[in-house]
Amino acid sequence: MHTYDARLAELVFDYMRDRLQLDPVPLDHPGDREKLDAVLNGLLTAEGHDPSSVLSVYADHLAPAVISCDSPRFLSFIPAAPTKAALLFDMVVSCASLQGISWLEAAGAIAAENQVLRLLADLAGMPAQAGGCFVTGGSAGNLSALVVARDTARRRLGLGPYDRVRIAVSGQAHSSVHNTLNIIGVEAFVVPTADHRFTGGDLRSALARDTDTAPVIGVVATAGTTNAGIVDDLAGIADAARDLGLWFHVDGAYGGAGLFAPSVRRRYDGIEHADSFVVDPHKWLFAPFDCAAVLYREPHLAKAVHTQDASYLDVIHTDAPEEWNPTDYAYHLTRRARGLPLWFSLAVHGTDAYRDAIEAALASAREAAEQIRRHPRLELIREPELSAVLFRRRGWGPADYDAWSKRLLAGQVAFVTPTSWEGETVARFAFLHPGTTPAIVTEILNTL
Repeated sequence: MHTYDARLAELVFDYMRDRLQLDPVPLDHPGDREKLDAVLNGLLTAEGHDPSSVLSVYADHLAPAVISCDSPRFLSFIPAAPTKAALLFDMVVSCASLQGISWLEAAGAIAAENQVLRLLADLAGMPAQAGGCFVTGGSAGNLSALVVARDTARRRLGLGPYDRVRIAVSGQAHSSVHNTLNIIGVEAFVVPTADHRFTGGDLRSALARDTDTAPVIGVVATAGTTNAGIVDDLAGIADAARDLGLWFHVDGAYGGAGLFAPSVRRRYDGIEHADSFVVDPHKWLFAPFDCAAVLYREPHLAKAVHTQDASYLDVIHTDAPEEWNPTDYAYHLTRRARGLPLWFSLAVHGTDAYRDAIEAALASAREAAEQIRRHPRLELIREPELSAVLFRRRGWGPADYDAWSKRLLAGQVAFVTPTSWEGETVARFAFLHPGTTPAIVTEILNTL
């Protein structure tokens, strides 16, 4: 079973080459449960099957039932647009079967990952000692960072493990932040905001009115909300956090990539003061799934929380300063070296190419907003700050948006799903792919 099968390798390599050569990548369609069940029925047997027939099941039936988020016509949720270099190197990482938890086992891989983490920290203006690791996604990054915020504050305040503590968030914080707080037993102190942007003044005012005796020990700001791409008042929140002794966490899972773009860099002023920061390269930094970076201003605080002690792990924990164990900086233990495809792509293409690709998405958003303003039946809801664009079709209700979304996908024009804004169903574009042209946007808007 573990021997190299040249014929199997050739089949898989041929399929991967064909997939990588798709340009542009087609959208494809959502799957039909009964059809998928029928084609999969009886496939897992004691004897196994010829590899060509199994690969045909995937190529002919399963893959077409997956909507391709790396298509330039995928404008829903927050898509992904991995570079071919990153995808190819992801195969290298998989073939190497790296166990990327420790310097002892994977020093070469970790050194390369840390080079990328240093680049991200420098873009954010974080100090020289900043560091962290790559995790599966923004949810894992937020969970790992906010556990550190909780435990660091409890030690500082002399609190027990079951004493109530709270972390300040806005109503626009990502769902993973609220989920994290539920998981770690921390209450959300929800701060009212004006126009959906969380400011330092909002935080100070809410705390001044607060009568609850449970301490607020941290604050989460968002560098690019998922729904509208709003960047919170990072500088003002950083100042308030410093004055009030709060852990300052920045969730930049989607929008943090904008640090590469000179046209919007000033929106991120204040991020350099973050105690922890999350950005997902599998979103807007053109890495494959699953890849997120979590960075700490003082990594030793994370290490004190996340290091797992066990006799069989003693060998990886030494006092050597050059050794860096990613398992010490998040809740995970077993970990693939998921930062390596990003490292390879950055090294191959250069940071200027990343800057240009991110600026292209920002330009697409601005162009789309202009087209919407000129459209007689559409209304732009707010000016885009990053690459998310919210708009409405006058006279439409939820059923109209749903039907329109289904027509677009059925015709392979685009994948655009509705969202909600202040209780109203509206339309939303999420631009990330540099291949999404103004002509594609025009084609979509002409259907409204």
